[in-house]
Amino acid sequence: MTQDRIEIKDLLARGIIGVNDWEREHKQDILINIVLWADLRAVGLSDDLADSVNYRSVAKQVLEHTESAQRLTVEALATDIARLCLAIAGVERVRVRVEKPSAVRFARSVGVEIEREARDLA
Repeated sequence: MTQDRIEIKDLLARGIIGVNDWEREHKQDILINIVLWADLRAVGLSDDLADSVNYRSVAKQVLEHTESAQRLTVEALATDIARLCLAIAGVERVRVRVEKPSAVRFARSVGVEIEREARDLA
């Protein structure tokens, strides 16, 4: 397994997430951080995006899913995002952190962080 990483930091989405009635009625901010492990040696030599993981495309897919998924838990949303990322050619492993800012009084944010490989989601 390679140690090369692509990081997407503080991707902000708005979506329905939570178990309370008010959370199901109004979109909330959802903060997402993703680390993708992939072999980046080829793109380092070729300077050709086709040899890499297109992080712009990843971010777009994650935003589209997050804003439409309407999950009850951040754990389920994090798993959805991990599956999406691992389906992308070249991604060997992923770490996903999903946070709900201001979900708990006196806390800046609460969230979960998971790390998965394709075999974990089979």
